Amino acid sequence: MAATKAPRALTSTIKLLINAGAAKPAPPVGPALGQAGLNIMAFCKGRRNFTSEELLKGKELVSERGLARASDRPGHELSGAVSLKHLYEIGRVKQRDTPNVPLQSVVTALLQTCRSMGVRVVARPEDV
Repeated sequence: MAATKAPRALTSTIKLLINAGAAKPAPPVGPALGQAGLNIMAFCKGRRNFTSEELLKGKELVSERGLARASDRPGHELSGAVSLKHLYEIGRVKQRDTPNVPLQSVVTALLQTCRSMGVRVVARPEDV
């Protein structure tokens, strides 16, 4: 019969500020995790997969709403549309990357990003 392993005790805490979708094994992530004896590649892959799902140019928006790229002439042409509800969800994910920034500020920045990309923001998801 195999012996069961005892739960590991918390020995240290690592705090890193990593932008969404940008986790790489290069410094500062790699050395910080390596010194703690953690699997660097597993962390980077998991972090990228977790944060890439809800970004403004993420897979969901590209496939469902046809936002393959930004408009060539923002303000004159629209490349797609997104709802405020979806921007709020994206803002909640992005807020984890920028601590101490209010959610309203993050969503306002996303609205401006949409404007500069030529993406129309609608009030209700049904209007998309």
